[in-house]
Amino acid sequence: MFRSLSAYALAVAVFSLPIAGSAQEDYTGWPRLVTPFESTGGGGIMIGGYDPILVADKCRTDFTATEPGGKVYANTIEFDVVQVQGGTLCTNGKWQAKDGSMSGTTPFRVFIKDGVVRRSP
Repeated sequence: MFRSLSAYALAVAVFSLPIAGSAQEDYTGWPRLVTPFESTGGGGIMIGGYDPILVADKCRTDFTATEPGGKVYANTIEFDVVQVQGGTLCTNGKWQAKDGSMSGTTPFRVFIKDGVVRRSP
């Protein structure tokens, strides 16, 4: 369990570590996004319901962060979109707890092409 809301915020904010990349990065080689997936922010947090969709010039999804003890936090995230390699890269994510208690950014990225959603490694 988290000892504080700060630990929870940190776990959500870094549920995926950034990969050094360049314009030549092959996004189609990323693994498919499958939920739930374990947060790399630690603490055994599972990220669920992560189903990003494109809305105008943003990529959005609601998601949950579930502690090992079962406590569930409802969140939403919005990414900037970049058209690249014939698809859409969702980057610069900004998340917020649904109850407004916490917010932050994440290096996690998503690539959507031909209906396939991939996550940064």
